[in-house]
Amino acid sequence: QAERLLQEGVTLADPARFDVRGNVTIGNDVFIDVNVILEGEVTIGANCEIGANVILRNVTLGENVVVRSHSVIEGATIAANAMIGPFARIRPGTVLAEGVHIGNFVEVKNSIIGKKTKASHLSYIGDSEIGTETNIGAGTITCNYDGFHKSKTIIGDRVMIGSDTTLIAPVKVNDDAYVATATTVRADVPAGALVFNPRDQQIRTGWTEQYRNKNEK
Repeated sequence: QAERLLQEGVTLADPARFDVRGNVTIGNDVFIDVNVILEGEVTIGANCEIGANVILRNVTLGENVVVRSHSVIEGATIAANAMIGPFARIRPGTVLAEGVHIGNFVEVKNSIIGKKTKASHLSYIGDSEIGTETNIGAGTITCNYDGFHKSKTIIGDRVMIGSDTTLIAPVKVNDDAYVATATTVRADVPAGALVFNPRDQQIRTGWTEQYRNKNEK
Protein backbone atom coordinates (compact mmCIF):
# COMPACT_ATOMS: atom_id res chain seq x y z
CA GLN A 1 0.00 0.00 0.00
CA ALA A 2 2.89 2.35 0.71
CA GLU A 3 4.25 1.71 -2.77
CA ARG A 4 0.86 2.40 -4.33
CA LEU A 5 0.51 5.69 -2.46
CA LEU A 6 4.01 6.76 -3.44
CA GLN A 7 3.14 6.16 -7.07
CA GLU A 8 0.01 8.27 -6.63
CA GLY A 9 2.02 11.25 -5.43
CA VAL A 10 1.94 10.85 -1.64
CA THR A 11 5.17 11.61 0.21
CA LEU A 12 5.98 9.16 3.01
CA ALA A 13 8.83 10.12 5.33
CA ASP A 14 9.65 6.41 5.71
CA PRO A 15 7.53 3.81 3.88
CA ALA A 16 8.74 1.14 6.31
CA ARG A 17 7.16 3.03 9.21
CA PHE A 18 3.65 3.50 7.86
CA ASP A 19 0.66 1.31 8.66
CA VAL A 20 -2.60 0.98 6.69
CA ARG A 21 -5.40 -1.09 8.21
CA GLY A 22 -8.35 -0.29 5.99
CA ASN A 23 -9.43 1.54 2.85
CA VAL A 24 -7.48 4.71 2.22
CA THR A 25 -7.97 7.48 -0.32
CA ILE A 26 -5.33 10.21 -0.38
CA GLY A 27 -5.12 13.29 -2.61
CA ASN A 28 -2.10 14.85 -4.31
CA ASP A 29 0.85 16.43 -2.54
CA VAL A 30 0.15 14.91 0.87
CA PHE A 31 3.02 14.45 3.32
CA ILE A 32 2.86 11.68 5.94
CA ASP A 33 5.51 11.47 8.64
CA VAL A 34 6.70 8.32 10.44
CA ASN A 35 4.63 5.92 12.55
CA VAL A 36 1.27 7.08 11.20
CA ILE A 37 -1.59 4.54 11.44
CA LEU A 38 -4.61 4.73 9.14
CA GLU A 39 -7.54 2.50 10.15
CA GLY A 40 -10.96 1.86 8.64
CA GLU A 41 -12.29 4.26 6.02
CA VAL A 42 -9.86 7.18 5.71
CA THR A 43 -9.99 9.98 3.16
CA ILE A 44 -7.28 12.64 3.09
CA GLY A 45 -7.62 15.63 0.78
CA ALA A 46 -4.89 17.23 -1.30
CA ASN A 47 -2.01 19.18 0.28
CA CYS A 48 -2.53 17.79 3.77
CA GLU A 49 0.29 17.25 6.24
CA ILE A 50 0.14 14.41 8.77
CA GLY A 51 2.67 14.55 11.60
CA ALA A 52 4.52 11.73 13.30
CA ASN A 53 2.72 9.17 15.47
CA VAL A 54 -0.77 10.21 14.35
CA ILE A 55 -3.71 7.77 14.33
CA LEU A 56 -6.59 8.37 11.90
CA ARG A 57 -9.55 6.00 12.24
CA ASN A 58 -12.65 6.41 10.04
CA VAL A 59 -11.79 10.02 9.25
CA THR A 60 -12.37 12.43 6.39
CA LEU A 61 -9.94 15.33 6.01
CA GLY A 62 -10.50 18.18 3.57
CA GLU A 63 -7.73 19.88 1.64
CA ASN A 64 -4.82 21.68 3.30
CA VAL A 65 -5.45 20.16 6.73
CA VAL A 66 -2.49 19.94 9.10
CA VAL A 67 -2.54 17.22 11.77
CA ARG A 68 0.41 17.68 14.07
CA SER A 69 2.22 14.89 15.87
CA HIS A 70 0.73 12.51 18.44
CA SER A 71 -2.89 13.35 17.63
CA VAL A 72 -5.66 10.75 17.56
CA ILE A 73 -8.71 11.36 15.37
CA GLU A 74 -11.61 8.92 15.18
CA GLY A 75 -15.01 9.05 13.53
CA ALA A 76 -14.68 12.71 12.53
CA THR A 77 -15.07 14.95 9.52
CA ILE A 78 -12.66 17.86 9.23
CA ALA A 79 -13.02 20.55 6.58
CA ALA A 80 -10.30 22.33 4.61
CA ASN A 81 -7.55 24.44 6.16
CA ALA A 82 -8.07 23.11 9.68
CA MET A 83 -5.15 22.67 12.06
CA ILE A 84 -5.14 19.90 14.65
CA GLY A 85 -2.70 19.17 17.48
CA PRO A 86 -0.13 18.34 18.54
CA PHE A 87 -1.44 15.90 21.15
CA ALA A 88 -5.09 16.51 20.26
CA ARG A 89 -7.86 13.93 20.55
CA ILE A 90 -10.88 14.15 18.26
CA ARG A 91 -13.55 11.60 19.13
CA PRO A 92 -16.51 10.17 17.16
CA GLY A 93 -19.34 12.41 16.06
CA THR A 94 -17.17 15.49 15.65
CA VAL A 95 -17.50 17.82 12.66
CA LEU A 96 -15.00 20.64 12.28
CA ALA A 97 -15.65 23.40 9.75
CA GLU A 98 -13.12 25.16 7.56
CA GLY A 99 -10.20 26.82 9.30
CA VAL A 100 -10.88 25.41 12.77
CA HIS A 101 -7.88 25.18 15.08
CA ILE A 102 -7.81 22.48 17.77
CA GLY A 103 -4.57 22.76 19.70
CA ASN A 104 -2.43 20.79 22.09
CA PHE A 105 -4.13 18.60 24.70
CA VAL A 106 -7.63 19.52 23.54
CA GLU A 107 -10.29 16.79 23.42
CA VAL A 108 -13.41 17.14 21.29
CA LYS A 109 -16.26 14.63 21.40
CA ASN A 110 -19.55 14.53 19.47
CA SER A 111 -19.43 18.25 18.69
CA ILE A 112 -19.91 20.61 15.76
CA ILE A 113 -17.46 23.51 15.60
CA GLY A 114 -17.93 26.40 13.19
CA LYS A 115 -15.62 28.11 10.74
CA LYS A 116 -12.40 29.67 12.09
CA THR A 117 -13.18 28.84 15.72
CA LYS A 118 -10.18 28.11 17.92
CA ALA A 119 -9.62 25.94 20.98
CA SER A 120 -5.88 26.10 21.32
CA HIS A 121 -4.97 24.69 24.73
CA LEU A 122 -5.94 22.14 27.36
CA SER A 123 -9.72 22.00 26.96
CA TYR A 124 -12.58 19.49 26.81
CA ILE A 125 -15.46 20.08 24.39
CA GLY A 126 -18.17 17.45 24.55
CA ASP A 127 -21.72 17.27 23.12
CA SER A 128 -21.48 20.87 21.96
CA GLU A 129 -22.37 23.16 19.06
CA ILE A 130 -20.03 26.11 18.61
CA GLY A 131 -20.44 28.85 16.02
CA THR A 132 -17.97 30.71 13.83
CA GLU A 133 -14.95 32.79 14.85
CA THR A 134 -15.31 31.89 18.52
CA ASN A 135 -12.33 31.57 20.85
CA ILE A 136 -12.24 28.88 23.54
CA GLY A 137 -9.71 29.81 26.23
CA ALA A 138 -7.26 27.42 27.83
CA GLY A 139 -8.68 25.12 30.47
CA THR A 140 -12.30 25.42 29.32
CA ILE A 141 -14.54 22.47 30.16
CA THR A 142 -18.04 21.67 28.96
CA CYS A 143 -19.65 19.71 31.78
CA ASN A 144 -21.87 17.50 29.65
CA TYR A 145 -22.58 14.60 32.02
CA ASP A 146 -24.43 14.83 35.36
CA GLY A 147 -24.06 11.14 36.20
CA PHE A 148 -27.34 10.20 34.51
CA HIS A 149 -27.72 12.11 31.24
CA LYS A 150 -25.60 13.82 28.58
CA SER A 151 -26.59 17.43 27.91
CA LYS A 152 -25.63 19.92 25.22
CA THR A 153 -23.67 23.15 25.34
CA ILE A 154 -24.42 25.70 22.62
CA ILE A 155 -22.02 28.59 21.96
CA GLY A 156 -22.77 31.17 19.29
CA ASP A 157 -20.69 33.16 16.82
CA ARG A 158 -17.81 35.45 17.80
CA VAL A 159 -17.97 34.46 21.45
CA MET A 160 -14.97 34.90 23.72
CA ILE A 161 -14.68 32.15 26.33
CA GLY A 162 -12.05 33.10 28.89
CA SER A 163 -9.51 30.68 30.28
CA ASP A 164 -10.55 28.27 33.03
CA THR A 165 -14.26 28.53 32.18
CA THR A 166 -16.71 25.81 33.20
CA LEU A 167 -19.96 25.50 31.24
CA ILE A 168 -22.58 23.38 32.99
CA ALA A 169 -24.86 21.88 30.36
CA PRO A 170 -27.54 22.32 29.22
CA VAL A 171 -26.55 25.92 28.63
CA LYS A 172 -26.41 28.41 25.76
CA VAL A 173 -23.99 31.30 25.25
CA ASN A 174 -25.40 33.56 22.54
CA ASP A 175 -23.58 35.48 19.80
CA ASP A 176 -20.92 38.07 20.68
CA ALA A 177 -21.02 37.28 24.40
CA TYR A 178 -17.91 37.51 26.57
CA VAL A 179 -17.30 34.99 29.34
CA ALA A 180 -14.71 36.25 31.79
CA THR A 181 -11.82 34.12 32.98
CA ALA A 182 -12.56 31.52 35.67
CA THR A 183 -16.35 31.80 35.27
CA THR A 184 -18.79 28.98 35.96
CA VAL A 185 -21.67 29.38 33.51
CA ARG A 186 -24.86 27.87 34.96
CA ALA A 187 -27.52 29.75 32.95
CA ASP A 188 -27.94 31.03 29.40
CA VAL A 189 -25.96 34.12 28.46
CA PRO A 190 -27.67 36.80 26.30
CA ALA A 191 -26.11 38.01 23.07
CA GLY A 192 -23.43 40.64 23.55
CA ALA A 193 -23.39 40.24 27.34
CA LEU A 194 -20.52 39.89 29.79
CA VAL A 195 -20.83 37.09 32.32
CA PHE A 196 -18.58 36.59 35.35
CA ASN A 197 -18.64 35.28 38.91
CA PRO A 198 -17.68 38.04 41.39
CA ARG A 199 -14.78 36.93 43.51
CA ASP A 200 -12.78 39.19 45.80
CA GLN A 201 -9.08 38.47 45.85
CA GLN A 202 -7.87 37.84 49.39
CA ILE A 203 -4.32 38.78 50.39
CA ARG A 204 -2.59 37.95 53.66
CA THR A 205 0.65 39.84 54.00
CA GLY A 206 3.62 38.31 55.78
CA TRP A 207 2.36 34.79 55.11
CA THR A 208 5.72 33.37 53.99
CA GLU A 209 7.57 34.83 56.98
CA GLN A 210 5.01 33.41 59.44
CA TYR A 211 5.21 29.99 57.81
CA ARG A 212 9.02 29.91 57.99
CA ASN A 213 9.09 31.04 61.62
CA LYS A 214 6.57 28.36 62.57
CA ASN A 215 8.64 25.61 60.97
CA GLU A 216 11.87 26.85 62.50
CA LYS A 217 10.39 26.50 65.99
